Parts: sequence; structure tokens; C-alpha cells
Amino acid sequence: MGWTTAVRNGAAAVLIVVLGACGGGGVGDSVFEKTENLPPEFDPRIDDRGNARSSFFDLFTNVDDPNTTVAVNKYIWNASLDVLNFMPVQSVDPFTGVITMGYGTPPGGGRAYRATVYVRDPALDARSLTVALQSRGGTVNADTQRAVEDAILTRARQLRIQDGKL
Repeated sequence: MGWTTAVRNGAAAVLIVVLGACGGGGVGDSVFEKTENLPPEFDPRIDDRGNARSSFFDLFTNVDDPNTTVAVNKYIWNASLDVLNFMPVQSVDPFTGVITMGYGTPPGGGRAYRATVYVRDPALDARSLTVALQSRGGTVNADTQRAVEDAILTRARQLRIQDGKL
């Protein structure tokens, strides 16, 4: 048996294993046929939102919604960047509403902080904002964290008034 024959046989064996792995895995009935009488929340073909789960062939279709909007409040978002402008921005994701800041020292302060801002809702509301502050020494006083949240919300209200929509 030559070298090329061994390689050809090995490639054929790998191909058979790969194609065999694509099968349903059972003999006879499909796994999904056994779930026909289950409620939708237990059906493995349906996700948590009630939509059909995707398959391999969905990779080749354009299923993205062209009307996707960013679900964060622009005033809170901009106010967060304004108030925490002494910290370097490490990452920003407007689709999830997360702003991650690196360590920075506030003007007139000697202690360095870093922050993670989470804007959850498009409403200009205190419940839409969560700020996690840390210092190099560990946790930050709850009053300091509350003061930063209040400063961001105050600045957001100012930006909204300046925008002339109130």
C-alpha cells in the first residue's frame, strides 16, 4: 500500500465520519417527531421568544432586520461620556448599552477610578442607568457611585433641554 493510497483512504474515512455526524443520530424516528405533543416552551425547535431555531441553511439567507434600532437613551449615553470624560474609553457597544472605561483620575482628585456604564432603556429615567465604579483599591463607596449616577442623569436632562424637545 503506497503513501497516496493511505492518504486517500484516510481522507475517505474522515469524510465518512463527518457525513455520519450530520445525521439525526437515531434509528427510525427523528428526535423532533417525539416532541410534537409538547408545549412550545419545551419544544427544542422553538427558542425562548417563540421563533423557530435556525439551521445550517440560515447562514446563506439574509435574516437581519433592516429596521434595527439602538435601544439606549442618547442623552444618558452622551451624558455618561461627558461626565466620565477623564477616563479613557476602552470599549463601547451601543446595541447592548455598555460603555467600559479605563482607570482615570478625576479633576482635583487623587484616587483613580474605572467605570462600566450600562444604559438599559431608551427612557430618560434613573432605572435606565447602572454605573459600576471601581478603584485600584477595590470597591467604591456607595455614596460616590450614587453621586456619579446623579451627575450623569443631571447632565442627561440638561442635554435634553438643550436639544429643545422638552
